[in-house]
Amino acid sequence: MSMLPFDDRDGQIWFDGELIPWRDAKVHVLTHGLHYASCVFEGERVYNGSVFKLTEHSERLVKSAEVLGFQLPYSVAEIDAATNAVVKAQGFTDAYVRPVAWRGSEMMGVSAQHNTVHVAIACWEWPSYFSPEARMAGIKLQTSKWARPAPNTAPTNSKAAGLYMICTMSKHAAENDGFHDALMLDHRGWVAEATGANFFMALDGKLHTPIPDCFLDGITRRTVIDLAKRRGIEVIERAIMPDELKNADEIFLTGTAAEVTPVGRIDDLTFTPGRMCQILMTDYDSLVRGATASAAAAE
Repeated sequence: MSMLPFDDRDGQIWFDGELIPWRDAKVHVLTHGLHYASCVFEGERVYNGSVFKLTEHSERLVKSAEVLGFQLPYSVAEIDAATNAVVKAQGFTDAYVRPVAWRGSEMMGVSAQHNTVHVAIACWEWPSYFSPEARMAGIKLQTSKWARPAPNTAPTNSKAAGLYMICTMSKHAAENDGFHDALMLDHRGWVAEATGANFFMALDGKLHTPIPDCFLDGITRRTVIDLAKRRGIEVIERAIMPDELKNADEIFLTGTAAEVTPVGRIDDLTFTPGRMCQILMTDYDSLVRGATASAAAAE
């Protein structure tokens, strides 16, 4: 993965309806989305040149904006087409896609009723969120001091930029202490998710996962639940208490970037990635590469 700064790369970005040179995709410092977090985004993966579950991601982008009170100036179909145009222009086989929408700079204050809504889509090479070595060994999580907010205190059903501030703070704290990521509890003290991925726990042959009532019901989460059910694995969505983790047989995370990533440690507890993790990792890899290869062949 390139370590070039993201504002100084070659290529093109789709910006408000057209492909423009990467370095020209700029916004003003007085943009409302920067000051007041009126910004939503998506994270998508390209496998074999095609975006996995593209339309689901585009639909969620539109819905996230609606939750924050603004309408995107493009339809889901137009966003799909723009995303495909960016992927084709960049020419990457395996990559990450970041659509983002935000309120502009016409009004600067809490109210922004008349601000223009902008949309941009960028694509860059990103083979894996965690290193292969860390993924196979099981990553290390540290429980964060920050909690996922209650749904009546934040737009928790939106992929809104502002909700990730505590994720960055939590992940930085974890990394500074030698961990890969942070485990976040919710406002009730129940297990919620990692900073950018959903949480699963294998126990006595069944798969347990928190109810997504104050965090995103991830697209990868739903995909892995479907894969588990196809394998005959019972999936139980319920409240998971932190003191239950010591009884877990296996723990793993799911997300567009993380894919299926086993967990080897949470604070002082250790886990061994096992058969269920391996099965679902393999099934997920086969699905995303098989499904996108079929989609590419049909174009």
